[in-house]
Amino acid sequence: MKTTARITWAAASARRLERQFLAISPAAPGAPLADVVGAMLAAHAQVLSAAEVSVGVRADAGVTRADVRAALWGAERSLVKTYGPRGTVHLLPARDLPLWCAALPAVPTGPPLPPPGARLTGERAGQVVTAIGEALDGVHLTIDELGEEVVARTGPWAGDPVMPAFQGMWPRWRQVMHRAGQAGALCFGPNRGRKVTYTRPPHFVPLPPERALRTLVRRYLHAYGPAAPHHFAKWLAAPAGWATRLFGELAAAGEIEEVLFEGAPAWVVDGDTDFPEEPARGVRLLPYFDAYAIAAQPRELLFPGAARQRALARGQAGNFPVLLVDGVVAGVWHQRRRGRRTTVTVEPLGRLTARQERELGERAARVGAVLEAEAELVVGEVTVGPHA
Repeated sequence: MKTTARITWAAASARRLERQFLAISPAAPGAPLADVVGAMLAAHAQVLSAAEVSVGVRADAGVTRADVRAALWGAERSLVKTYGPRGTVHLLPARDLPLWCAALPAVPTGPPLPPPGARLTGERAGQVVTAIGEALDGVHLTIDELGEEVVARTGPWAGDPVMPAFQGMWPRWRQVMHRAGQAGALCFGPNRGRKVTYTRPPHFVPLPPERALRTLVRRYLHAYGPAAPHHFAKWLAAPAGWATRLFGELAAAGEIEEVLFEGAPAWVVDGDTDFPEEPARGVRLLPYFDAYAIAAQPRELLFPGAARQRALARGQAGNFPVLLVDGVVAGVWHQRRRGRRTTVTVEPLGRLTARQERELGERAARVGAVLEAEAELVVGEVTVGPHA
């Protein structure tokens, strides 16, 4: 009979950092950026510069934001910027689109937000997604250009201004943009001046949905395990009961196994119970909504003590860039760019050792290098609020 493994936070944290390319050494020399993003599963990219830092601090020392953008929009197109987990914008490895575009539509969601008279459902929603994919095939369109194409391919009903947005109303078709992204019909293109453009990612055949979901669970546990079903559900913004049933199916099939993580039941991929003996060491600067800060659980151990009050916003992670010391959040930071220089202000929540202070200087310089700027480190209070 198999003995239930007992995993400590220190061991789990050390392994997660290694697998996230956040240990003392970054990614293996020459690791493709798609491998770096794949190790995170996805890089949050609502603000592209934050995604560039997430990728850059994990990659080779010479990698800059220009390399990330080349991977997105150059000839290789190894990365795709599209709608990912939680319906938010992420960078995904292009090779993983068959997985994501099968798994995400299969994740249960909450009730639709638009009122019944404005809502796009069933056949018409599918018509809009198809029209988006056809309109974007081989071209880059702004949102207005795309809207004209969608209305021309579907009907005037798609252009009805029924969705409250900022100081105006958006057309009906825009409520399924995230669905088009998750279906592989849409992704972001390079900006045209100040305007965002959209295009279609390379064509692919999605995996069967059940296979995709099971694969996604295993990949999540490889990167962030041990984890419980409600941790996976929180990461996807999915119902906890659905995640519990999904984990149960994988456990019954022998694909995952139960362990005790800090005394509580959790799961890892079957057989994946080797963990480092040494605890995590080192200082890292992680940007807004970095995948590690969002997906690693339990959050009360990742954000201990004062970090819970200072670095979370009503319990939500990602609103502040965080200082990571020995695998836990130990401060916040902010960078302000002026031309070719950027000031990186770091607010530690405790006293740093001389070694940690030296390492912090190196990490600030690395953030500047990723953003193609010369960084000046200031240790002091961060006076801006979340999302600043």
